[in-house]
Amino acid sequence: MVADAVDGNTVVLDDGTEVCLVGIQAPKLPLAPEAQATMRELALGQRVTLYYGGHPVDRWSRTLAHLRDKAGRWLQGEMLSRGLARVYSCVVNWAKVAEMLILERAAQVAGRGISAHPFYTVRPALETPRFIEGRVVSASIIKGLAYMNFGDDWREDFTVTMAPRVMSLFREAGLDIEALSGQHVRARSWLKDFNAPQIEATRPERIEVLGP
Repeated sequence: MVADAVDGNTVVLDDGTEVCLVGIQAPKLPLAPEAQATMRELALGQRVTLYYGGHPVDRWSRTLAHLRDKAGRWLQGEMLSRGLARVYSCVVNWAKVAEMLILERAAQVAGRGISAHPFYTVRPALETPRFIEGRVVSASIIKGLAYMNFGDDWREDFTVTMAPRVMSLFREAGLDIEALSGQHVRARSWLKDFNAPQIEATRPERIEVLGP
């Protein structure tokens, strides 16, 4: 049974287990109170079933799980549908990401929650990004490392990279990186600064092809 909601993607069970709702990330700054209140509304006092789609525990000893209540309601799906979370997949947990992206996109189209808040606006690739989209100027694979450049000068403009160790995942997903030149692409991950702003995509689900 859920005894408390720490925030929009973390709950505490009545036996003291802290559960992180894997696959989503709720707002930590603007809209954090709304996300926590919504999680309390959905989960507090509810008996839930935990489902695992990868590593069951993180390095902070939190349980990583998908949660459904007694009626079968999927809590990750509810938070995404209400626009109070974004999809956040990682290498060790990627179950149900495809379904979650559909729910996230529907909330964005409807302008719900964070989609309507300027702090969470999806940034053009040539601005300082948190969560970026733009047109790929060039895409290539050099010595196994894949690059998608969003500007003419990779030393200064935004780049998405994919390491050789994960390229088989992209091939299995039918994602031909070199064919993405000229395509409108959205990427999500942590922003790094290496020569210029850069995101490393570790899973195919972190690259969304939006069209030409």
